[in-house]
Amino acid sequence: MPQGFSQPVRPHRVAVIVDEGTNPFEVGVATELFGLPRPELGLPRPPYEVTLCTPTPEVRMNHGFFTLTGVPGLDAADDADTLVVPGRPDNVVPRGAAVLDAIRRTHARGARVLSFCTGTFALAEAGVLDGRRATTHWRWAETFRRLHPKVLLEPDVLFVDEGDLLTAAGSAAALDLGLYIWRRDHGAEIANAVSRRLVFAAHRDGGQRQFVERPVPDVPDESLGPLLAWAQERLGEPLTVAGLAARAAVSPATLHRRFRAQLGTTPLAWLTGERVALACRLIERGEERLDVVATRSGLGTAANLRARVRSETGLSPSAYRRRFGPAAGEAVTV
Repeated sequence: MPQGFSQPVRPHRVAVIVDEGTNPFEVGVATELFGLPRPELGLPRPPYEVTLCTPTPEVRMNHGFFTLTGVPGLDAADDADTLVVPGRPDNVVPRGAAVLDAIRRTHARGARVLSFCTGTFALAEAGVLDGRRATTHWRWAETFRRLHPKVLLEPDVLFVDEGDLLTAAGSAAALDLGLYIWRRDHGAEIANAVSRRLVFAAHRDGGQRQFVERPVPDVPDESLGPLLAWAQERLGEPLTVAGLAARAAVSPATLHRRFRAQLGTTPLAWLTGERVALACRLIERGEERLDVVATRSGLGTAANLRARVRSETGLSPSAYRRRFGPAAGEAVTV
C-alpha cells in the first residue's frame, strides 16, 4: 500500500437471521435501526450495513404474513460484526442445526450477538448463554427456565448487556436495546438523534437501568412542548414544579395531570431525569469536575450528583466516565 494512503473504514456489518416463523416486526426493528441511511447525523459514512440471511432459499415468516426469498444464506453471518437473532412464537420447537451452528460460529470468533424477544431461546439452544445473564419475554419466562436452567434469566428487565451477548425482553424492547447499541457504539448525542427520528422515547421504565438519554417527546397535546423546551434550556437554574406551573399559567395540580397524561411521569421526575441526562452529557464530553457538572446540570452538589447518576444509570460518575467518556469514545470508529 503506498505511503500515506489510508484504507477507508468500512461500516459495522450487521447480519439478521430470518428463520422459519420469525416475527416480522423484529426483523423490521433491526432494519429500521441499523439499515436505513441517516444523513441527518452528519457522519462521514454509514455507521452500519445490514444483511438478512436465511437457512433455506425460501422462508415463511410468522403466520405466513411474509415469505422471504432471494437473500443470502447463513454463511453471510460469518462476516458480521453483530448478529441479530429475532424471536418466533414456537419456542419449544428446536431451531435448525444450521441456525444454531451460525450462532455458535459467530460467538466463537468474538462477534457481538443480539437476540430480540424470544430469540433468546435460540441463543440458549446454541449453548452460548450457559452461565450468563439474559432476558426474554415475560410470558415465556417459566418455559425458558425449564428448558435452559443453566442460563441466569432476568425476566423483569427490558434488556441485559453481557458484553458480547445482549438480549431484549420483548418486541418493543428490541427498540430499547437497539438504541442502547447506538449509544454504546457512537455516543449519547447520536443515539438521541436516532431516537428522535424513530419518534421513540430513548428511555423507558421497566426495571432496566438504561444509559440512553431522553429526547423531548412528541406528545399528542403540544401544550407541554414549549414548556419542556424552555426548561431544558435552564436546567442549571433553580427550577421548581411551582415555577414550571407558573410558566405554563396553570396550577401545579393541573401541570401534574398533564405530565401524567402526556409523558407518563411527574414534573419533578421529568426534571430530575433531564438534569441527570445533562450531567451525563457533560461527563461524556470530558468535564471531570463533579461540582461543575452538578452546578451546570442543576443537581446542586457533587453528593447529589453521585446519588442521582448512580440511581439512573447504575454507575458512579467516575465509572460512567470510564465507560462513556472521551477516552472510551476514541476507540469507536464511525
